[in-house]
Amino acid sequence: MHHIELRHIGFEYAGAERAVVALRDISFGVGESEFVCVVGRSGCGKTTLLNIVAGFLQPTKGEVLIGGKAVTGKGLDRGIVFQDFAQLFPWRTAQRNVEFGLEMKGVTRQERAEVARRFLRLVDLEPFAGAYPHELSGGMQQRVAIARALAYNPSVLLMDEPFAALDALTRDEMQRLLVDVWGETRKTVIYVTHNVAEAVYLADRIVILTPHPGTVRAEIRIPLARPRDVLSVEFLEYQRQLVGHLR
Repeated sequence: MHHIELRHIGFEYAGAERAVVALRDISFGVGESEFVCVVGRSGCGKTTLLNIVAGFLQPTKGEVLIGGKAVTGKGLDRGIVFQDFAQLFPWRTAQRNVEFGLEMKGVTRQERAEVARRFLRLVDLEPFAGAYPHELSGGMQQRVAIARALAYNPSVLLMDEPFAALDALTRDEMQRLLVDVWGETRKTVIYVTHNVAEAVYLADRIVILTPHPGTVRAEIRIPLARPRDVLSVEFLEYQRQLVGHLR
């Protein structure tokens, strides 16, 4: 049984003259602890789909189930990391940002601090626990965002192109960090990206969407051992397959 099930998802935006179909009949599942990347060209509805799973949008048609329960809105069973560095609270330190979800759950101050420190340690940022977001680099801010999303122990981690705004070297470093963090926490992950190499590096399975409207064109399993060698013949062959599906 899949931990996440998307069943015949459709979504329409209301236009001035007519409705615009963004997603049409999208169905796929995500197994427990599976890392799935959703890939497609700009405008294919990747972020819209993620927002539906997050509970920020209600689908026009179909339903999303997590752990067998229908998603009807936001919930603490889902941790979310966005692309925008502004997702952190600027008036809170790194530690206090990580504590936020725990506060919402009513966790005591001492336990919040202990958990926050543990997850900052997991993303190699414990020495920066007292720093404010403006004192951190973009990559460091994203590490804090990942720690915050994990700290209150959601079963699902949703990520919307979280490294797209980073420089190439920092992005590569963040991808390696994410693989390590996922390997330790074993969360169920849906990760949206338009970066082909990133998808092959991260995913157990890749779901490819067509544009206008977004539908599932294909799914590719990536059975490569981790850590993955981005220069190996096998890695490059999966990249070639994925590019072929996106054309």
